[in-house]
Amino acid sequence: MSIDVESFTPFFSLASGIVIGVAAAVLVLFNGRIAGISGILGGLLGASRDDSGWRAAFIAGLIGTPILASALGHPISPDIQAGWGEIIVAGFLVDVGTRYASGCTSGHGVCGISRGSIRSLAATVTFMATGFVTVFVLRHPAGG
Repeated sequence: MSIDVESFTPFFSLASGIVIGVAAAVLVLFNGRIAGISGILGGLLGASRDDSGWRAAFIAGLIGTPILASALGHPISPDIQAGWGEIIVAGFLVDVGTRYASGCTSGHGVCGISRGSIRSLAATVTFMATGFVTVFVLRHPAGG
């Protein structure tokens, strides 16, 4: 295994992790809500609610941050090595997994584990193991 030294950014990664943790803590402390993206987006797209304002602001922040970074001269350019068909199938599978797990990686991995939830620990281990197995199968035995 080798590390792409040009892309290895431990300080930015640490700072980003701290910002995500603080944002999740602020949301739960001041709003009593878990920072799970699937639940926030699902609640925004569902029936009209009294809490749609903070949900819309949260999603706008997710979309607006890379736009702001680009405007400040730090464009975010992900390297996605998949076609639209693969992306759509992957999105569908993530949606199914999110429904079965009653939450997504952000809700379980960031917020649930920090609260000591055994269910979140099990869900996060399952998410990660599935990802590892999928990458292994697609890159090795499948010849990808």
